[in-house]
Amino acid sequence: MSRTIQENPAGRRTGDNAPDARPAPRPRRARPAADEIRLLGRLGRALHRYGTPAHRLEEALVEISRRLGVPAQFFSTPTAFFASFDRAGTTLLTRTEPGDVDLGRLAELDSILDDLTAGRTKVAEAVRRVDALEEERARRLDFAAEALAYAVASASAARFFGGGWRELAVAAASGGLVATITRLARRSPGRRRIAEPVSAFLVSALVVAAAHVMAPLSVPVATLAGLIVLLPGLTLTIAMTELSTRHLVSGTARLTGAVATTLTLVFGVALGTRLATLAFGELPLATPWPLPAWTLLAALAVAPLAFLLLFRARPADAPWILAAGVVGFAGARAGAHLLGPELGTLAGAVLVGVFGNVYANGRHGPASVPIVPGVMLLVPGSLGFESLTSFVANDPLGGVEAAFRAALVAAALATGFLVANVLVPPRRAL
Repeated sequence: MSRTIQENPAGRRTGDNAPDARPAPRPRRARPAADEIRLLGRLGRALHRYGTPAHRLEEALVEISRRLGVPAQFFSTPTAFFASFDRAGTTLLTRTEPGDVDLGRLAELDSILDDLTAGRTKVAEAVRRVDALEEERARRLDFAAEALAYAVASASAARFFGGGWRELAVAAASGGLVATITRLARRSPGRRRIAEPVSAFLVSALVVAAAHVMAPLSVPVATLAGLIVLLPGLTLTIAMTELSTRHLVSGTARLTGAVATTLTLVFGVALGTRLATLAFGELPLATPWPLPAWTLLAALAVAPLAFLLLFRARPADAPWILAAGVVGFAGARAGAHLLGPELGTLAGAVLVGVFGNVYANGRHGPASVPIVPGVMLLVPGSLGFESLTSFVANDPLGGVEAAFRAALVAAALATGFLVANVLVPPRRAL
C-alpha cells in the first residue's frame, strides 16, 4: 500500500527532488511533489502506530502540510488512517491495529518534524529517516526488565489502593504473571486476542489461592492491582479527550474498545474467582493492614519509572516523567480535599497538562512524553472495572455508581487537559 503514494493516478512521477522545508508556509503548487505526499503518508502511519491520539495526529499533519504548501486533509480512527491530496488526485488509506504507546519513537518523529520545519532537513531526507525508523526492529525490553516493570506498577497500584504488605507482594507476583502472558502472546495474533481474559483468569485464581495461604488478604485490592497495566484507563481518557475535541468517530470507537476490553477482563476475573473458590473454599472479607506514610512516597517515586519502561521512553526523560507523576498525584490529592475524590483529578490533569506543554515548548520533545506516564496515576480504569464487577456480583446499584464515577473522572481528565492548553498554549501539535 505504501507504493500508492509514489505515483499520481496517471502513473507519472510528480517530482523526485523535493525542496527544503522552511519555517514559513510555501506557495501551493498545482501538483505536490511525490516525496512530500510520501512523507505525509509515512508520518501519519508512524504517528498512528506509536499511539498518537486523533486530535494530536491530525493537527501535526495539518501543520506540516501547510508548511510544505501541500493542501491535504487527514482523518484518523483507532484502526485506520486516511489522507487526501486534492491537487494530486491521491487518497491514501492505511488499515492498522491500535498502536502501543512508544514514547521513544514518538520523540524521534518529533525531532524529524522539528528539523523539517526549521529547514535543517530536506523532504527526501525526512522520508528516508521516517522509513528507517519504521523499518528498524521494534525495541523490546529484556524479559526481566519488562517483568520487573509490570511487578513494580502492580505493587505501586496496590499501595495507592490502600493495600498492605500482603497485597503488595501478591500484586507484584500477579504483575510478573501478566508480563509473562503478554510476552508469550506477542508471538501470534490469535494469542494476543485472548491474552487479556487469560491474564485476568490466572491472576484472579492466583490471588484467591494466595488468600488461603497468606490470610488475611484483600482479594479485590490484590486482583485489581495485579491487572492494573491491562485496564484501559488511558484509552478511556484519550477517548473522552477526542470526544471533547469533536473527533467523534475516533473517540466513540476508542470508548467502545475500552468497554470491550474491560468486559473481557471482568469475565476472566469472574471465571477465575469462581473456579478458585470452588477449589479452595470461600474466603471471609479482609481489610488490608495499613502501611506507613513513607511507603506511599516510595510507590509514587517508582511507579512513573515503571511506566517509563513500559512506554519505552528515553532514559534522559526519566526526571521529567518522575516530576510529572509527582505533580499530577499531588494535585489530584489536593483537589480531592476541595472538590471530592472524583473531581479532584481535574486539578491533577491541569497540572500534568501544563507541565507537558512547558516541556514541549522548551523543545525537549512531544508533550506526550511526560503526560502519558503522569496521567497513568490518575486514569479511571479501576473505577470502570469496579463498575462491571459490581454488575457481575448482582449489585446493580453499586455498578451504576461506579460507572458514573468513572465517567466523571474521565470527563474531569479531558477537561483538565483542555484547560491546560488554554493556560499554557502548546507551540507544537505533538
